[in-house]
Amino acid sequence: MFRFEDPWVLALLALVPLALLVRRWLGARRSGALEYSAVPTVLATGEGHRPWALRMPSVLRTMALCAFIVAAARPQTGATSENVLTEGIDIVLVMDISTSMLAEDLQPNRLEAAKAVATDFVAGRRNDRIGLVAFAGAAFTQAPLTLDYGVVTSLLAELDPSMIEDGTAVGMGLATAVKRLEASDAESKVVILLTDGRNNRGEVGPVTAARAAQALGVRVYTVGAGSRGTAPVPVDDALRGRVYANMRVDIDEETLREVARVTGAQYFRATDTESLSEIWEEIDQLERTEIEVQNFTQYSERFAVPLGAGLLLLVLELGLAQTVLRRLP
Repeated sequence: MFRFEDPWVLALLALVPLALLVRRWLGARRSGALEYSAVPTVLATGEGHRPWALRMPSVLRTMALCAFIVAAARPQTGATSENVLTEGIDIVLVMDISTSMLAEDLQPNRLEAAKAVATDFVAGRRNDRIGLVAFAGAAFTQAPLTLDYGVVTSLLAELDPSMIEDGTAVGMGLATAVKRLEASDAESKVVILLTDGRNNRGEVGPVTAARAAQALGVRVYTVGAGSRGTAPVPVDDALRGRVYANMRVDIDEETLREVARVTGAQYFRATDTESLSEIWEEIDQLERTEIEVQNFTQYSERFAVPLGAGLLLLVLELGLAQTVLRRLP
């Protein structure tokens, strides 16, 4: 950014042409004569300096005066910065990666669809720490709470059912996420839990984990992913290779609703890819904080540049006027 601290001083530039006219008028009133003993001798000496060269000292003096006026107006350049005063939210994503998540009622399958919308969710956050927990027959932390969204999205992309024994330990996944938020001092703490089944593994039940979340002030949004009825699931057969089997969609919606209710959040059901995307967008809007930002600009003085230029022009004018462009009185 650029500005003049005292822009009114620049009005003096309008007086410079007037000063030149006055000087020219006064110069025209002067008269002088110099007698020569022989006119032919003077003519034989040639023209001397060209007319434009004789005007150089006056031009340099005028430019120096303009530079001094600009310097007096105090030109400044500034850099704008901002301070974010409001802390963000701590959010842990809990993803089911059991083999049933390979069902293709969501495109291309439940797991890939969930990873895609979660990646968009992470990319849209600002100033929020994000963590990632995955579960199947057991649960593990894939990414601790971090502001490095690139790392979270990379780890999301790596999620695969082969990473852990099969099963659906919903309670253990939630308990692991709550443990990650236990030491958080953020004003708002949130878990987004996505699954396509019912809890059948682990030592901690979903509702028990939800009560622990409630005690810590953690809201748990639950998402059931899967169509109603049956869904095609790829199965590797030793003789026929990969085949598809229609499996009944068995989401424990009652328990997921109870988990969300206990923690003061909401339960959502995604029956296709479009509704899953809309659910994550809705959660994204529900968990937004007003971020207070202070903008300020720090200015630096730049008057030394025109001041130095003016002094240089003035020295050059004096040097020329006293040497090669010296005029007789």
